[in-house]
Amino acid sequence: MAHYDTPEPFKVDIPERALIDLDERLRRWRPPIAIEDKGSWASGTDPAFLEELVEYWRHGYDWQRCQEAINRWPNYLVDIGPQRIHFIREPGTEVEEAPRPLPLLLTHGWPGSIVEFLDVIDMLAHPEEHGGDPLDAFDVIAPSLPGYGFSGPPIREDGTTGPIGPRAIAGLWHRLMTEKLNYQRPYGAQGGDWGSVVSGWLAFDHPVQDDSDSGVLGLHLNMIGLRPGIDLKTTNLSADEKAWLEKMGTPLDDKVAYQRIHATRPQTLGVALTDSPVGLAAWIVEKFQAWSDCQGDPHNRFSMDLLLDNIMVYWLTGTAGTATWLYRGVTEQKPRALPEGKKVEVPTAFAAFPADLAPAPPREWIERAYNLRRHTPMPSGGHFAALEEPALLVEDIRDFFRPLRLGAAND
Repeated sequence: MAHYDTPEPFKVDIPERALIDLDERLRRWRPPIAIEDKGSWASGTDPAFLEELVEYWRHGYDWQRCQEAINRWPNYLVDIGPQRIHFIREPGTEVEEAPRPLPLLLTHGWPGSIVEFLDVIDMLAHPEEHGGDPLDAFDVIAPSLPGYGFSGPPIREDGTTGPIGPRAIAGLWHRLMTEKLNYQRPYGAQGGDWGSVVSGWLAFDHPVQDDSDSGVLGLHLNMIGLRPGIDLKTTNLSADEKAWLEKMGTPLDDKVAYQRIHATRPQTLGVALTDSPVGLAAWIVEKFQAWSDCQGDPHNRFSMDLLLDNIMVYWLTGTAGTATWLYRGVTEQKPRALPEGKKVEVPTAFAAFPADLAPAPPREWIERAYNLRRHTPMPSGGHFAALEEPALLVEDIRDFFRPLRLGAAND
């Protein structure tokens, strides 16, 4: 395999034989015996919805449309040490006699992919084409996490293939920005799900320094990823914090059981997800139903095409198994929480979408871990903010970074 010391232009080009193989597997899938329960999603993916999805997958879905949507943007591969990374980079609109567009690093999570960002890239890079001000333009960089999509599998520090944690990925992202893309100026970071954890560590480990032009200038999150470095037994918590922590315990077990499987038996699960396209679809689409603002029916938020576009990125790249390794990687990362007494000092914004998989923490909890400058309770939307409420998300990102571009406090 060739080594790419500098970014190499890349086009997604899935061979026809892979699509033929998929069609054969879909034609031969075996529906399981269904549990008769009170709610059609109560025990997992609704069998009727899954049958509808597979029927559309076989007879109505067009991968070429998705492939063209990804290839519309400049895609690249680059090697950072032994780790191969795929990313999209769309330079922002430049305005004469104005500062250059601020680089903005967008990081997805699980079970998402770069598909989440395909419709917001243009809004962020070229706001003037969407009713915005060109002075708000960003250079948009959207990488695929190691083990996801068109990136290579995660590589440990010793050079072997295996799980790595979000803090290690944050280090790769900083090298991507400064060494491979040669940004010798401040940049922003944005993320939800694992993207919020990676972006949080990125801001903690690589903030803009007084004596350096490169590093994270601002951090925008649509999920809170890092835990404060505090002792819960001795810290004087507010009533709201105590109530929130109670909600984060047993009541959430039903929604996060998948995390235990990902973290403890990723290899076993990976066999099933890599071998069965319908099994993969069931594993992923359940999360889009449970974590989104869809009132119980994915049709209310997502088209079949969109659901399948995201699933296809996992299926066609064979990365459904390696994507789960991140859950093992974070268990092996030391420390998992911020060091005691430390916080992310980079100015931080949090957009709280009401239907996320877990209730948003109270403001005082967030302020224990971040230099919170902006807190926006959103009227609607859930975990997949860039897909569910792209206009709300983009507006909040623009508003937060606008004063930071000019060196102003964002209070």
